[in-house]
Amino acid sequence: MTMNFRALVRTAPVAALALAAGCDLKVTNPGPIQAEFLQNSAALTAVVNGAGRDLGEALNWTAYTGAAVTKEVLPSGSTAAFGISVRQQLGVLTNDDGGDWWNQAQRARWTAENGVKRIKEVLGTASANSATLAQGLIWVGYSNRHLGENFCDCVIDGGAKQSYTVYLERAEAAFTEAIAVATAANNATLRDAATAGRASVRLLRDNLSGAASDAALISSNTMVYRMPYFVNTVAQYNRIYWASANQPYRAHTVWGTFYENYRRTTRDPRVPFDSSLTIRFGDAAVTSLGGQVRWYFQTKYPVRESSMNLASGWEMRLIEAEALLVGGDIAGAMAKINIRRGALSLPLVTASSNTEAWEALKRERGIELWLEGRRMGDQRRWARLNRPGVSDDMTGRNLCFPIPLSELETNPNIK
Repeated sequence: MTMNFRALVRTAPVAALALAAGCDLKVTNPGPIQAEFLQNSAALTAVVNGAGRDLGEALNWTAYTGAAVTKEVLPSGSTAAFGISVRQQLGVLTNDDGGDWWNQAQRARWTAENGVKRIKEVLGTASANSATLAQGLIWVGYSNRHLGENFCDCVIDGGAKQSYTVYLERAEAAFTEAIAVATAANNATLRDAATAGRASVRLLRDNLSGAASDAALISSNTMVYRMPYFVNTVAQYNRIYWASANQPYRAHTVWGTFYENYRRTTRDPRVPFDSSLTIRFGDAAVTSLGGQVRWYFQTKYPVRESSMNLASGWEMRLIEAEALLVGGDIAGAMAKINIRRGALSLPLVTASSNTEAWEALKRERGIELWLEGRRMGDQRRWARLNRPGVSDDMTGRNLCFPIPLSELETNPNIK
């Protein structure tokens, strides 16, 4: 097995130097780096960083398209490149829509899991308190959570189709091991990142008491774990920002969404957007919305390298609120929600019925986790459990990405 690394070569200056010196211009490509050269402790940090980068690229794809499907944003222009396709505008995700979402997400999972295996082989018993191993396990946890939240079915390394819940099982196991290793390494940052990740996965697995117990260990306003983005290449830009940065894309808008009027009414800083005095519309007509639409660009991610939350202390309060609500404690659930709202000087929420309480919780998770690639997982969980109250009308809209044709046609284990 080999791992490929891509290099960018600036040929013009090199050629000029070579001509001046009368050198031979032939270049020998050494080819892929052999796997055995990565069996070295000096290479392990790069292996772990590569797994994180792969997860960042995967999240880039699903967070943007998922936001369009769940109406966190609406289309305002192009349907190709960084746009939203016509079917995606209608909330339809099909298996012939290309395999980018699937391929990126599966690569992130495989890279992280293979990296963890490699770290254990290289470090042996010393891996038990290695911060490098803890970080690798965290990427395993978040990459599997990402798949479990966003994809309809599970396939592991060319195997048979399984329930998407298998991803969540793998995520929880990785987070549990990461907590132990980070604790042994005396690394509180990684321990909390793993604990918060496990809380979110336990919620998805309907282990409410376990989720709430983990969440209670995380501070509200000091813990946030983010996926970084970079300006090196377009693939490493924050895709949600770039798709509506007017350079040249104005492909999505906050206009017409719940978040537009909510922001106007409350000025809640968690769902910021802006508009232009001179550029009023998106970059093309939108058939599904009857033509050109107003371009209100999100500003949660204001630059190419804007990071994206993977977990936060404020999300933990909402996990606690959901556990209380399932247990019938409406007042306790509203109190948890209002911790964050009070800290932001926003109007506090109240509920006089179970339905109102669920609507408040669903709305608050949509606000807190806006544009973080989490909404489809929430909507699917609530629909599966038949939770009361309407958040957004998802009638006729898909709540997960299907296995693409590229996998169906090449995997002999899927019938």
